Amino acid sequence: MKFSAPLKKAKILKRYKRFLSDLVFEGEEICAHVPNTGSMTTCWAENWDVYISKSDNPKRKLKYTLELTDNGESLICVNTSLTNKIVAEALEERTIKELPAYEEVKSEVKVHDSRLDFMLTTTEDKKIYIEVKNVTLKGHDGYALFPDAVSTRGQKHLKDLIKLKQEGHNAVMLYVINREDVERFAPAEDIDSEYSQLLKEASKQGVQVLAYQCKLSPEEIVLHRPLPIEL
Repeated sequence: MKFSAPLKKAKILKRYKRFLSDLVFEGEEICAHVPNTGSMTTCWAENWDVYISKSDNPKRKLKYTLELTDNGESLICVNTSLTNKIVAEALEERTIKELPAYEEVKSEVKVHDSRLDFMLTTTEDKKIYIEVKNVTLKGHDGYALFPDAVSTRGQKHLKDLIKLKQEGHNAVMLYVINREDVERFAPAEDIDSEYSQLLKEASKQGVQVLAYQCKLSPEEIVLHRPLPIEL
């Protein structure tokens, strides 16, 4: 997924009210939009380099959007709205080799009483349902962890995937690791033990659990390689 224009470097001073950040850009202090509802734990600290995009939309109150942060070891994508775009591109290009062969890709599919991110159809008219989660929390010993806070919505999605598998469909839980300074993925049991147990149960029930790390630059983000998973 290429950015519409190369991102510009700035320095972050603070994040506040969840969706706002104060930055220093080209010698001036500016306020930028932060498209992330999460805690962003391990994703920023004062005076880190960051990368921002600029909108030409005259109706936007804030011209700049915080896209990436840089901890000195890795870029980290903090714009969570990009994750499904990255995956959609990977699905169209057949990058995720662990998936069964498929023909068509549909996004935002209604299932039971919720929505899942993607549905793939095969030549035999079978369906593959995929839920995507953006992962940016870094733990000890090179672990990428999810979630970074208790996630009742995430728990519900796992229950949906288990039910779909029991109904005879293929079901996939895909974790997109949006930083390059980690080497493996695990559920954050200390943060959300219920989610961790549900993920283990989903795997036992036959839900396919995948973790893919992105390759990030100020020009583009692409799904790059699978990471080992420890449940």
